[in-house]
Amino acid sequence: MSADKINLLSKLAVGDKHGEDSPYFDGWKAYDNNPFHPEHNPQGVIQMGLAENQLCSDLIKEWIKANPQASICTAEGIDGFSDIAVFQDYHGLKQFRQAIAAFMERARGGRVRFEEERVVMSGGATGANETLMFCLADRGDAFLVPTPYYAAFDRDLSWRTGVRIIPVECNSSNNFQVTKQALESAYLNAQETGIKIKGLILANPSNPLGTSLDRETLHTLMNFINDKQIHLVCDEIYAATVFAEPGFISVAEMIQEMDHVNRDLIHIVYSLSKDMGLPGFRVGVVYSYNDAVVTCARRMSSFGLVSSQTQSFLAAMLSDQIFVDNFLKEVSKRVAKRHLIFTEGLKEMGVSCLTSNAGLFVLMDLRQMLKDQTFESEMSLWRIIINKVKINISPGSSFHCSEPGWFRVCFANMDEDTLQIALQRMKHFVLRHRENKKRKSFQENLKLSFSSMTYDEHVRTPTLMSPHSPLVRT
Repeated sequence: MSADKINLLSKLAVGDKHGEDSPYFDGWKAYDNNPFHPEHNPQGVIQMGLAENQLCSDLIKEWIKANPQASICTAEGIDGFSDIAVFQDYHGLKQFRQAIAAFMERARGGRVRFEEERVVMSGGATGANETLMFCLADRGDAFLVPTPYYAAFDRDLSWRTGVRIIPVECNSSNNFQVTKQALESAYLNAQETGIKIKGLILANPSNPLGTSLDRETLHTLMNFINDKQIHLVCDEIYAATVFAEPGFISVAEMIQEMDHVNRDLIHIVYSLSKDMGLPGFRVGVVYSYNDAVVTCARRMSSFGLVSSQTQSFLAAMLSDQIFVDNFLKEVSKRVAKRHLIFTEGLKEMGVSCLTSNAGLFVLMDLRQMLKDQTFESEMSLWRIIINKVKINISPGSSFHCSEPGWFRVCFANMDEDTLQIALQRMKHFVLRHRENKKRKSFQENLKLSFSSMTYDEHVRTPTLMSPHSPLVRT
């Protein structure tokens, strides 16, 4: 962009803080430029960098066919068109907020209650997270975020708000679990450099780890934020994808057990993008226990409302308790099955993953395939996987992982046939890499052995000389 054009725009417009040039988004571009199709482009890039749930869309389609009156764009539902198509204020449709609150309760096993008055709409979880940043912090303030964390948090939380992210380093020695010691250290370091910490942000279940927080860890984290009197923002958008123990425990459940915790500090982000596989509907939710935050977030929601048509349709579907209960059961079951198919396929080729119990992805361990244990080697390996193997996966460095060699791989955004093709590509690559490594090792050992033999011959030469040698005669 020329200097003249830059001068016409804001610093935000011409800046590079969006993060679009990261490997996380570069992988998407590689897929967009050469997308896999089983018939039209079988050699294309397979998209395994998108955490999308396509495993239960058939259930939603079946419900739509059985309930055509739920849409105002059908003959059966046209009578409601005028009421829905007119202006709606930013509170949203009452029946929609009621249905969302009820769905959130069911997705958490019915162990908690959510009030419809606290449900604030937003344009997906992206908008919900940014809205909370605008409500809770000023430009230059900071939030602690345990690593590795969702790659787009840098954009969602910081780009327009000016809020800073302070990574809390976690490592594989304890499966990347956040500890109080790590939190205290990050908090103290920030204070010493004059950075104002306004809160802690958690993704539970975690993206990219695919793990949920246990009760003891949640207890520690909530005591930490309460002691410091800083906010806790808990992103719970993968709540219904949990398929194994320790299960999912919402922060909403924890505050029922911890009366001493200041509820004004607790805020939840939710969405229908992951649990229901509806990212295109752009349904995000801010749920805060702080009245002032609810009021402010609702005012801000004018900039990212959910369309009234979408609200009306979802209110009808989510009010069908039989459908919802069956859907939640099937989501957990189908994610578990797909997770097993993928991890077993990797295990057969000698590739392991971080043990996980939730999410639409795994954190794959390719540390043994790095040339050396550096992030430069991680990026070199990632480029080979993108350009040669033709699979888009996301390197751990894009999630601020503290150790090179980990890659997030999504498994729920494709059919099983495509998944098997991806596994075959990966298997071929891993076995070829292993064979090349053995061959190189053999050649190096052979070279070393030959060098040693040559050296030994030089050493032994004087003692092995013939007595008739000219050198001996001399």
